[in-house]
Amino acid sequence: MAYIAGILIYPIKSLDGVGVNRARILASGALERDREFAILDAQGRFVNGKRNAKVHLLRSFWDETGKTVTLQIEGKQEKRVFDLAENRTELEAWFSDYFGFSVQLARNSLTGFPDDTIASGPTIISTATLEEVASWFPGITVAEMRQRLRANIEISGVPPFWEDRLFADDGEMVQFKIGEVLFEGINPCQRCIVPTRNSQTGESYPNFQKLFSQKREETLPSWVNLSRFNHFYRLSVNTKLPSYEVGKLVQIGDEIYRL
Repeated sequence: MAYIAGILIYPIKSLDGVGVNRARILASGALERDREFAILDAQGRFVNGKRNAKVHLLRSFWDETGKTVTLQIEGKQEKRVFDLAENRTELEAWFSDYFGFSVQLARNSLTGFPDDTIASGPTIISTATLEEVASWFPGITVAEMRQRLRANIEISGVPPFWEDRLFADDGEMVQFKIGEVLFEGINPCQRCIVPTRNSQTGESYPNFQKLFSQKREETLPSWVNLSRFNHFYRLSVNTKLPSYEVGKLVQIGDEIYRL
């Protein structure tokens, strides 16, 4: 039986994730605190790993309450602690100094800042998939691949690519439950430039996307819906949740099954 083995949320969009034992569903279908904050430039655009490789050098550590973040630049000893409620101005100044241009820290506690505004639910991948994909790239560990792909919910008890069962034809959805929460699988997630880079240094892995796509096509299960693969640089599943699931919890150990 498939079950949740891990839950990762990313309180500040594009920065490090935090492992949690349980997470509450927001009205948008996202997990509470996931991508709750986002760094924006003067034009209101996200400052993220897709557009700025310096993001990869930022380490972030959160206290248990989720109200205080400690920031550190990779390779440096200095750490700065910021209370999100009381030190927002100082935090924005610190980010602006680091990036070399003015930024602000936006907050949306109701919906977060999802990458996919249509399928705004948690992204799902299996531990076996992470292990398989990491094996394609000498020098990349499973833990590093997990950080590169940045999925929210990791499932165990299943073979590699089992999560590919959770999407169907374009315009259709696959309903499944995690514990008592109803999910709708939408599509295989299209990957961006971020997985090609080392999550700690931003260094690019040579020919990552080409090799990934070749191996993904070679290992694609025979039962997978090929119509969803206009290219093979896709992995993990994007989801959405009905509005009436708001407030429910998903937690480690919850079983996952298709309806």
